[in-house]
Amino acid sequence: MPIRKEAKEKILAICQAHKKEPSPLMVVLEEIQREFGYIPFDVQELVANELGICVSDVYGVVTFYNFFSLNPKGKYVIGVCLGTACYVKNSQAVIDKFEEVLGIKAGETSADGLFTIEALRCIGACALAPAVSINGKVYPMVMPDKVPALVAEYRKLEEVA
Repeated sequence: MPIRKEAKEKILAICQAHKKEPSPLMVVLEEIQREFGYIPFDVQELVANELGICVSDVYGVVTFYNFFSLNPKGKYVIGVCLGTACYVKNSQAVIDKFEEVLGIKAGETSADGLFTIEALRCIGACALAPAVSINGKVYPMVMPDKVPALVAEYRKLEEVA
């Protein structure tokens, strides 16, 4: 899908604002991610052309760092920690339950655009294992049987809104 004119102008402005810096790529990508929520391939091509670098370099950075996304994320981003402490306390079963309840896999967004599931390596909440983060709010000691209620809680927020 082609980039909308307004979005293209904003992306070009971001690139121009940082073009003369010694290593502008990370700053440019962070601003684009913050502004649009994701960095699809056509935007990566535009950034590469504008900064005079290979698109493979841009793609490499976008896919290496987990805070960049190639696809739009849901309104509620569910991060399930799969770090060692959480994993040994069965966080894989927690992520499996989120996938079952939402009908999507980790890295995907629900059709209604509400939920994205992410598998995270460590969220620094080892004492709370297994830990889940939803839009930055950490839920401690989440067991698979708690997952349906968590999802229902966020769905209810949408009914009220």
